Amino acid sequence: MDYLSEFITIALVHLVAVASPGPDFAIVVRNSISYGRRIAMYTSVGVGLGILLHVAYSLIGLSVVIKTTPWLYSAISYLSAAYLLYLAWGALRAGPSDSAATVSATGQTAAISPKKALLSGFLTNGLNPKATLFFLSLFTAIINIETPFAVKAIYGVYLAFATGVWFCFLSYLLSTSRVAKLIGDKGYWLDRLMGVVLVALAIRLVTL
Repeated sequence: MDYLSEFITIALVHLVAVASPGPDFAIVVRNSISYGRRIAMYTSVGVGLGILLHVAYSLIGLSVVIKTTPWLYSAISYLSAAYLLYLAWGALRAGPSDSAATVSATGQTAAISPKKALLSGFLTNGLNPKATLFFLSLFTAIINIETPFAVKAIYGVYLAFATGVWFCFLSYLLSTSRVAKLIGDKGYWLDRLMGVVLVALAIRLVTL
């Protein structure tokens, strides 16, 4: 019962965190609008796999090292910001000619491969230092130090799975025919908006 209570607390905290707009949200929305449901799903799975990276280093205590070593944390922050700016550059350059690939129902081939989409999701989440702080607090402040390693690992698998499911649901929602019709030929404006969001997130990473 102690573990159940702990798990429920973790699940609720994670639900709030994953639903909050951030780099993961921006890249999934961007890929959903630009390349359609299939690519967005691969991106979502990549985001979920990125969670496993944070879980792995949290379980072995590296998250504390990262947080308590300013230069290492700064290096990760700048690397993450650079990657977000790279993604933003592609989004900001979107134009009417790209909108043909907006909806998967068009039957056209996506402009990026599933492998690249998976990698983009993984890197966006895996390089996010804010996620480092989240998992540091999760595994030190919420999860009891006496909780067995195996139970902590189960928590981690759940967090990765739940994250992937959430963003897959978001991908599905954004690519439904009704939403696609609403977006129509102006989908590239939403793509550009996500580019602006990514730039803002990159700036925030290196200034806070």
